[in-house]
Parts: sequence; structure tokens; C-alpha cells
Amino acid sequence: MLMLATEDLAREVGVAPACEALGMARSTLYHRRRHIEQEAKPRPKPPRALSEEERQRVLDVLHSERFMDKSPAEVWATLVDEGEYLCSERTMYRILAENQEVRERRDQLRHPEYKKPELLAQRPNEVWSWDITKLKGPVKWTYFYLYVILDIFSRYVVGWMVAMRQTATLAQELIRESCKKQGIEPGQLTIHADHGSPMIAKTTAQLFITLGINKSHSRPHVSDDNPYSESQFKTLKYHPDFPDRFGSVQGATLFCRGFFSWYNTEHRHSGIGMLTPEVVHYGLAEYVIECRTKVLEAAYRAHPERFVRGVPSPPPLPEAVWINRPVRLCSDRRKLQ
Repeated sequence: MLMLATEDLAREVGVAPACEALGMARSTLYHRRRHIEQEAKPRPKPPRALSEEERQRVLDVLHSERFMDKSPAEVWATLVDEGEYLCSERTMYRILAENQEVRERRDQLRHPEYKKPELLAQRPNEVWSWDITKLKGPVKWTYFYLYVILDIFSRYVVGWMVAMRQTATLAQELIRESCKKQGIEPGQLTIHADHGSPMIAKTTAQLFITLGINKSHSRPHVSDDNPYSESQFKTLKYHPDFPDRFGSVQGATLFCRGFFSWYNTEHRHSGIGMLTPEVVHYGLAEYVIECRTKVLEAAYRAHPERFVRGVPSPPPLPEAVWINRPVRLCSDRRKLQ
């Protein structure tokens, strides 16, 4: 804008007064004029450049069935070995770039685009997440397998099992028993899992159809599509009493029985307002939060000077839990804040 204003004023009062009035150095004005003039001039074609017929000949060779999946370097080398030189490898790349064809030319397998799972839970027994993790056995290269089904809203472990092997049959048995124990009705529940062989087995899919359960899967090789099960396994394996190895499947089962009892009934979880999973899962959260509120109000009345921000309030229970909250909802939430 300043350049245009200076040029307009220079035509009326001259270059020096115009530059002085608008605070622009004359050298800057002359430099920009030269730059504009050079851009307006067509670039002369170098005498060594390929003609249009020769460029089309190169493009036809690159498009040919013989070379369509070869890199320009391979095409160049093959032709030279056969006694033919069309142009340099770099020129081949330039011609391809002019036609928007600089890409992977090899015919190779490409992974399909997988849809990101987006699951919402607003109450218990709406979305479950399940996974299988290894527990080290008594000697190297021996393992037991821990199956865990978790309610993502309450973080309550609704079913678990330790087994000697990882099979779809055992997983289906655990799912069936967990649904029966929780009184799951057809159409009520979605179960999310990764792409392990028991999870994607046809018999598992058939069980879901029989029970009226919606299935959901993580994208392959995407670790954070199943975050609640992964977090729960981390809590298990970082527990102070978690052993380096288990001597037997019975020992592993005994440990897990104590751990999951503690996890469900005593562990205050940061993701659910520092409540226990059992309290949230069985609808006692409102009562517990109300009791906490009364305790905090009594503490405030006793020593108000200790609470500079007024009456303290207990952490709330989230109204909804997502696996992969949609981007549009995240942006709307930020706008409201």
C-alpha cells in the first residue's frame, strides 16, 4: 500500500518530495520498481532447454506401461544402459512437477483409511472397553493372560479373568457372564476393543449380534484409541504390590482378585471426581458429593479465613466421557470458555 501511494504521489510532485513526505527511501522505491519490471518480463528460454516435442516425448516415456511405476532415476539408468538419452534425471522430475505428478510412483500396498472411533458414555453400562495384557510367568518367555472389561464412564471393572492362553472362546465367555451380571439389555451397550485376534474373531462378532451389543474397534497401530483400558493396565502394573513375575496362574488370580477389589471399592479415581468406581457405577456419586459438600461447608464456617476463594466445593463428576471427542465439539467447548 505504501509503495502504491508513493508512486501515485511521485507522478504529481516528483520522486524525492513523495519519498520524503511518506517516509520511504528513494533507493527502496527504485529497487521495488526494478523488481516489478523484472517480474513483468517473460523469462527467456535457455538455448539448451528441451523443445516442447522433446518434453512430451519424456512425459510419454514416463507414462508408458514399462516405466509408469519406476522412479526417474531408474528410468534414466535403464534408458542409458540401452543406449538412449532423453534428458537428465533432474529434468524428468521438473517435467513431472509441472504436471503435478511428483509422488510415489511404485505400485505398492497402501493401508486403507480407517474411521476414528467416536464413542460417548453419559451413564454406566453404556460403553465398555476391554483388552488383554500379559503377566510374566515363573520363568523367561512364559506368560499368563489377563482379560479385563472396563466401564468407561464409571471406570468400574465389570469383569476380569486370568488364563493360560489368549483365545476368542475365553473372551466370549467373560463377555457373556459380565453382561448377565450387569443385566445388559439388547441395544443398550457398545463394547470397544483393539484389533487383537480374539477381538476381531467372527465368533465374537456373532456373540455381539446375539446379545444385541454394538461393537467398536480401534484403528490399527493407534495406541490412544483405547485409552481407558491402557490406563487401567498402567494402574495395575505400577501398583506397589505388583510382582515382577507370577509363580502360577492361581497366584496371578489371587493377586488380581485383591487388586480389582481395591480398584473398584477403594481407589479414588482422578477422572471421576476422586470418587471410587463402585460409587459411580451404582449411582451413589450424588450422595457422596453431597456429603463432601457438607464437610467442606462446615470446615469453612469453622475457619473462613483459611479459604481465600470462598466456600470450597468437591470435584464434580463429569457429565460425559468420550473416546475421541469430535473436533467440532472441542472447538465449541473452547469458544464457550
